[in-house]
Amino acid sequence: MKVSTPVSSLLTLLRGYGWIFPTIVAIGLLQSMSEGVGIGLFIPLLTGLVAADQHQATGHWLVDTLNGLFSGVAPDRRMAIIMVCVLAAVGAAAVLNYLHNVLFGWLDGKIAHDLRRRIFGQLLAVSVGFIERDRSGRLLNILSTETWRTSEALKIVVELLIAFGTVAVYVALLLLMSWRLTLLVAAGMLLISGVVWLLTHTGRHLGEQMKQSNADLTDRMIEGIDGMRVIRAFGHERWEQSRFDIASSRLRRVMLRMSFLDAVVHPAHEILAASLLLSILFVAAPSAREVSVLLVFAFVLYRVQPRVKQIDAARLRLAALSPSVEEVFSLVEIADSERVTSGPLTELTLDRDIAFDRVSFRYDSADAPALNDVTFRISAGGTTAFVGPSGGGKSTVMKLLLRFYDPIHGTITADGRALSEFDLDFWRRQIALVSQDVYLFNATVRENIAYGLVDARADQVVDAARKADAHEFIERLPDKYDTVLGPRGVRLSGGQQQRISVARAIIRNPRILILDEATNALDSVSEQWIQETLETLRENRTVIMIAHRLSTVERADQIIVLDHGRVEECGTLSELVQASGLFARLYQLQHRQSPALNG
Repeated sequence: MKVSTPVSSLLTLLRGYGWIFPTIVAIGLLQSMSEGVGIGLFIPLLTGLVAADQHQATGHWLVDTLNGLFSGVAPDRRMAIIMVCVLAAVGAAAVLNYLHNVLFGWLDGKIAHDLRRRIFGQLLAVSVGFIERDRSGRLLNILSTETWRTSEALKIVVELLIAFGTVAVYVALLLLMSWRLTLLVAAGMLLISGVVWLLTHTGRHLGEQMKQSNADLTDRMIEGIDGMRVIRAFGHERWEQSRFDIASSRLRRVMLRMSFLDAVVHPAHEILAASLLLSILFVAAPSAREVSVLLVFAFVLYRVQPRVKQIDAARLRLAALSPSVEEVFSLVEIADSERVTSGPLTELTLDRDIAFDRVSFRYDSADAPALNDVTFRISAGGTTAFVGPSGGGKSTVMKLLLRFYDPIHGTITADGRALSEFDLDFWRRQIALVSQDVYLFNATVRENIAYGLVDARADQVVDAARKADAHEFIERLPDKYDTVLGPRGVRLSGGQQQRISVARAIIRNPRILILDEATNALDSVSEQWIQETLETLRENRTVIMIAHRLSTVERADQIIVLDHGRVEECGTLSELVQASGLFARLYQLQHRQSPALNG
């Protein structure tokens, strides 16, 4: 079974917790030794029950040594003292077992928590491209289900270490009693493990299928909930139900096959181990010099068999969980190339410009360039609008400015310094985004607006809502500013969501304002109101507009026309209209009666 990589990853993770992990293993081994001592003491106990002279030498080193431990005890108290020692050893093993479980429960919970934190932190740190290339269902499945399965694998690794230690203690005790029988037993146990492995060798493959089936089912759940309006609008409830049923049924079948494999281990071990034990007794009993040794040997063998069975079952479960462990560590150990780097600069006057110098970018190596060797300048304190056909590169400019991605070629500078030189958090704090793709959190109206300025006062929230033409409808909500909006703001209409988004940008009071069709979901009255608000906001700010409706760019200081990833034209509205190029054609299509064209 291919488990070495996950096991090494888990052991590396465990080593990061200092003394806790070695202590847990040490307690587990001490527990095993206590059990071994308690079992070993049955030899003088049984000897005292069957032998007339308890001090008589038997010629068996282990028997004579253990009997000698109680040679100084009075005969009438000997049996009672041995029984007390046996109970003390068993009690010590029980206490150590309790300590082991408590410590490991704490460590298990902490590691699972730390894994979830690290993975979520990685998702916040990696480039948006990494997120967009992956399925949201897979990432959610890793963050929730696979971290839990990794925690389970971690527990199995610790159990394996302790089980191996326990088996080592028992084997040492068996060797002291009879090395010949012990070798025979070892050969039999290896044969049993080999048979069990042959019966369960598909465990890793089923683990891969379980991981994939879990991710597929999570996909169906996310798409079903997020796309509920579209599903119902197109009347596809039955179709989506059938897709969900197929995904759920596939997971059920894989889990059922895994349970069949897991169920094989116990009966196979029981039958084969019982056969081995009976064979040993049949072979050894006629020639046994010490009945007590043979009985204790059989008892130790009976105790060691569950541990060997535990090891075989753990190997199967670990093989099944290996794909989950690999998935989790693939996110824990994301390559540096997937991260957006952060620089040291935390000062910016932004009194010159933001410049794109021969910038090229593509989302995937197989795709056509989203931007191809573009050069332009965005004047500080002015309004620059990007227009052009769909797929021209407008949204890519926005993503590069927000440093969701970095250019493949060329540089983007602010006041002559490359964006990569600025501290990433500092740079993004200078920007507020109002996008047509509004995202609201499952929180109150107040919290959603204050997301733009987390320490905002209540009066600042209300003032921002008034400026965004949102205060009136907020006051009509059941709990006004304390109304919880639900996932993605489902309790609001599209226009109301957009106004909350505008208020969030207003309260941020940014130095750079990016408007991605910011008024697209508004009616004409609200659009006019917010356009006037945004006009006020433009004072002493750098405004970048991405527009499809060309009526929204008429007040821009500069318009840059993008098409197929290239800058086709650049100028003011009147200059571009008079140039009779691409912008003029687009403008004419949307403003056939525009005075600018008729004059």
